[in-house]
Amino acid sequence: MSREPSGAAAMSASAAGSQQGEGDEGAGLGLERAAEEAVEELYRLRDTFFPRDPAEKSAALRASADAALARLDSLPPEQRKSPQQRAVFEFLRGKVLDVFPDYNKEAEDHLSKAVKLNPSLVDAWLCLGNCIWKKGDLASAKNCFVLALNKGADKKILCQLSMLERSMAQGSEDQKSLVEESISHAKEAVMLDIKDGNCWYNLGNAYLTSFFVSGAWNHTQLHHSVKAYQNAEKDESTKSNPDLYYNCAIANKYLENFERALSGFEAAALKDPDLGADTEIQKITSLLDKLVNAMKRQLRSKRLASLVSSLVEVNLKSSHKKATISILSEGLNKTVAVLAKVVLLIRHDDVAPLYYLACDSDQSYFILSVYGLRNEAIKEGDRVALLEPYYRMLNIPWKEQRYQFKSIRVDFPEQILINEKAAAPHHVIRASIYARNKA
Repeated sequence: MSREPSGAAAMSASAAGSQQGEGDEGAGLGLERAAEEAVEELYRLRDTFFPRDPAEKSAALRASADAALARLDSLPPEQRKSPQQRAVFEFLRGKVLDVFPDYNKEAEDHLSKAVKLNPSLVDAWLCLGNCIWKKGDLASAKNCFVLALNKGADKKILCQLSMLERSMAQGSEDQKSLVEESISHAKEAVMLDIKDGNCWYNLGNAYLTSFFVSGAWNHTQLHHSVKAYQNAEKDESTKSNPDLYYNCAIANKYLENFERALSGFEAAALKDPDLGADTEIQKITSLLDKLVNAMKRQLRSKRLASLVSSLVEVNLKSSHKKATISILSEGLNKTVAVLAKVVLLIRHDDVAPLYYLACDSDQSYFILSVYGLRNEAIKEGDRVALLEPYYRMLNIPWKEQRYQFKSIRVDFPEQILINEKAAAPHHVIRASIYARNKA
């Protein structure tokens, strides 16, 4: 889950040079002129080049890294004489070696030398943290980022720390608080530069991770996530990031904004064919086919009348007013409850939500999507009371197809009664659900 562009990608030799003492400025600039262009081009290649064959990218990165190292090695010894000059040299060499996805011991050695020679070299701490992260030592990586932040607030450091905390949350007993810290650091980065698309992208990823960590039921987090991604798209430099479109599509899929999700996955697939976004498109269209086909499975009128007749007898022990789907408004319908009979469980590829074909007392069919429950909680033939239902008439055009059906979404287990009873505690999902988002 760490396909986000590294904050180290934005680092430059000029940034490193600016942190030197003024007395070494001339010599530092000499080093910058020799190496900056090659190093920046290397990271630009890493973050914007996504060929169909991953081996092609590996070969291009290797050639570009070799060229950058050759430029560094060609510098005369007098241009790396002072501790500040040597620190920048070690930093740049370590940064070049760390451009590849796998951990590199030599890269760590050079970056460690850089921070020892000049502990104020913030970008070297950032790169060192990223390098150590790759070998699985998350605690030491976090320590690098925290030490860098002690030098002053920095949006790149905050984004990487936020990203690391999401990685640390996986499988942790302290999962929730780590993700909350991730959101907090992501917000802090945005506040430092509200026009930086990568900061917004990072915040979107933090909210999206929060949605899954909470058990895939809190749609407020999804709305926050989509909003952050939309702000990220306003930055031209972020538009080349295929993961931005992929992750935004994930959020839209769980909001059941299927057309936006399909368009987002398509955009991601065009930018990086290796992402697997084409598979996500197939999964959504397969699901939509199943939902539409289920709606066509009309029962004979006599059998249907018999099926829903028991709904009249249901006595709600709440202040909600009984309603049928025909009188619902688009969106959230407060103070009402729709009584329905579950006709069919519609099986699909994802863990959440659960999809059912249901029918109300007016014998009107609709698709019911339920979050926060296990699939054994509701069985075919059960009566359900849907409290404060979220209703939509979905009309989804895609390629030569058009998918149309009525939908009620239930976000919380507390919003549904099954045979006039609340869901059993062991049927409620509060554990983590991880999607294949790039966060």
